[in-house]
Amino acid sequence: MELNRYIDHTLLSPTATEADILKLCNEALKYKFYSVCVNSCYVPIAKQALGQSDVKVCTVVGFPLGAMSTEAKVFEAKKAIEQGASEIDMVMNIGRLKSNNHVAVLKDIANVKRAIGLTPLKVILEISELSKNEIVKACEISIDARADFVKTSTGFSKSGATLTAVKIMKKTVKDQLKIKASGGIRDAETALKYIEVGVHRIGASSGVAMMSDQISHSSY
Repeated sequence: MELNRYIDHTLLSPTATEADILKLCNEALKYKFYSVCVNSCYVPIAKQALGQSDVKVCTVVGFPLGAMSTEAKVFEAKKAIEQGASEIDMVMNIGRLKSNNHVAVLKDIANVKRAIGLTPLKVILEISELSKNEIVKACEISIDARADFVKTSTGFSKSGATLTAVKIMKKTVKDQLKIKASGGIRDAETALKYIEVGVHRIGASSGVAMMSDQISHSSY
């Protein structure tokens, strides 16, 4: 199990400095994480720091509320790709979903996906704000909008990923979409539990601790 290849090494704090982003990238290079996940203003710095390595640059769009216009999300996503992002994690319009305005939610996601083409799009559902039925509906809309992943959380709400929610997501999307679990996953043992239930990617700021954790366990 190459846990490192599941990890989007994440730093999305509004107070993160350029030096913090460079440190994140150096850690990602050292541990060969799948990607770094940064706010969109830091995409150029991350891209430059990672150079020709295999570590990808992932960025967030419409983050962390999801409540801005679709046009703003589209612009942010396209600009990020121009500057070197390889993956886009967009926040779904949660209020529109809760209003049962499913057409608006679908259009929001579909327009971003259309704008970015083959670039993988992960839709952040913010599961802590949703009922079981709303999680199912959000997953179904994401399938219809031709997203590539559904993602549990921003990490900025009341709680993050749960195994229960991920199982609901997996049952709904089956093999049509991949799943990213994020928010509150801080050790290798927890990360592996998510992978066992079908998660394809782990978003975590504790990637280095996870790798140290896994190395110490494997050396027993």
